[in-house]
Amino acid sequence: MSRIDWIVVVIYLLGIVSYGLWLSRRAKSADAYFLGGRKFKWWTMMGQAFGTGTHAEMPVAQAGAAFSGGFASIWYQWKNLLITPFYWLMAPWYRRSERTTIAEMVKDRYGRTAGLIYTVFAICFFVFIMGSMLQGAAKVISVASGGTVSSNSIVVAMTIAFMLYSYFGGLIAAAHTEFIQGLLIIVLSFLLIPAGLNEVGGFKTMRSELPENFFDLYSAELGLGPFMIAMLALNGIVGITAQPHMLSMFATGNTERAGRIGQTYGNFVKRLVTIGWVITGLIVAVLVLQKGVTLSDPEHAFGYAARTLLAPGLTGLLIACLLAANMSSCSNFMVNLGALFTKDLYVPYFHQEASDQVILRMGKTSGLVLTILGVIFALTIKSVLSAFLFTETLAAFMGIMVLGGMLWKRANRYGALTAVFTAFISYYLINYGETGQLQLIYTWKPAPFGWSMLIGFTLFILISLITPSEDEQNIESFFQKMRHLAKADQPDPEGLPKPAGEAGAEMLLLDLPSWFSAQRWSKFGKRYREDYLGFVLAWGFVGLLIALAWIILQFGK
Repeated sequence: MSRIDWIVVVIYLLGIVSYGLWLSRRAKSADAYFLGGRKFKWWTMMGQAFGTGTHAEMPVAQAGAAFSGGFASIWYQWKNLLITPFYWLMAPWYRRSERTTIAEMVKDRYGRTAGLIYTVFAICFFVFIMGSMLQGAAKVISVASGGTVSSNSIVVAMTIAFMLYSYFGGLIAAAHTEFIQGLLIIVLSFLLIPAGLNEVGGFKTMRSELPENFFDLYSAELGLGPFMIAMLALNGIVGITAQPHMLSMFATGNTERAGRIGQTYGNFVKRLVTIGWVITGLIVAVLVLQKGVTLSDPEHAFGYAARTLLAPGLTGLLIACLLAANMSSCSNFMVNLGALFTKDLYVPYFHQEASDQVILRMGKTSGLVLTILGVIFALTIKSVLSAFLFTETLAAFMGIMVLGGMLWKRANRYGALTAVFTAFISYYLINYGETGQLQLIYTWKPAPFGWSMLIGFTLFILISLITPSEDEQNIESFFQKMRHLAKADQPDPEGLPKPAGEAGAEMLLLDLPSWFSAQRWSKFGKRYREDYLGFVLAWGFVGLLIALAWIILQFGK
């Protein structure tokens, strides 16, 4: 790295920390600290969703996959493309709950024990995933810098930076800095392409030197057949409902629609920049052929491109972008950790009469301490990819309880907890039967996951039917919230509850059995206008992204 590269990196770190600290003056209450006062505009929500959902290891892993397998490997990242429209339908659940954490929602739906179990899962989820992300980014930056700094030093530097502004500014600082950092991630995604295309001779040369199947939009030969994609999509749509930071993604906008737009279209931006990661991988595949170079690991493709193609200053910009990709996610997770510990452990079990300022202070402190645990995990972790797969699969099993509880009013705590634990145990038993080895993290395969989810959902239904139902008053209170706009969205100046259907915002994904009643379809166009119009429009964007990818693959023919 040259002196100008270091200057760029230092300017970025100082700038983003200063901006975050400047924003911290707004975080004076617990609600403002944990949820930004639920006042974010739709563009801030988009930046938050994109920044939190995009990590530094993603472009590196995707470029490596394209380097060795071609364009069709995009489906490793596009596995959630086909479920993104459903985010539009699910977003109101979290806002209408009027809760700070998903653990509180689980407690409202199933009771205190289920809420506590979810809280323990959520804290572990954040600690593991933060540690994995920090070490993943650190390894990438260490390679891109030519080894001039150690990965552990980068972990510490990143952590100090995002902890500073997250501790003082909460979600307000996290969300607004994520918008800025999201722009840097977009730069990262396309930064290497112009110089790369010029270096290798453009798309026409790429086509002449790479195998023809490298330019297929879809290829079952890579192991990404219909069943694999279906299982990955199932993993995504069930798991996303239980990932503990989703409430801050869906429910912190100034309106319900802002939450829908933010999460849905923030993720469409992520699907768009994935195309840039794939093209980078194809460029490196040609580059190494032309230069007679061999890469020991396909995931070195991104770092090799950075060292080969970027001029002084641009390498520093690339590293700043990689820092942004992870700091944006970790800052959000730190705030959510504080919210989980404070709202779901400290207040209900130790200090029920805590004042707002006590809650705010405990949220800051607990988020800081638990983040340090993530750093310790980061300094010891060996396999970044395996840690991510483990946490995402665990979230999918927990999602049986969360998603099932929204789709079916008869679901109860006995069915929910049985389903979660049985799915988890089944996953390990099936993998052990196939490999003969008992280990914490297995290579992810669609069949063991699919069987585990089938067993989990089956028991979820059966056990719920043969055991006592939840208290009718509690269930009705929970679903009444879902049938009404949140207080912040009430159009009535007197604050009286207004049925969501009267505003054209009743929810389709609510209580599956009622879908088969005549009442559900009465005045459908008016009651579900927001749901079905947004859902159809989102599918239009799915089609546009696939069409864009197809058009790019025609270049150079």
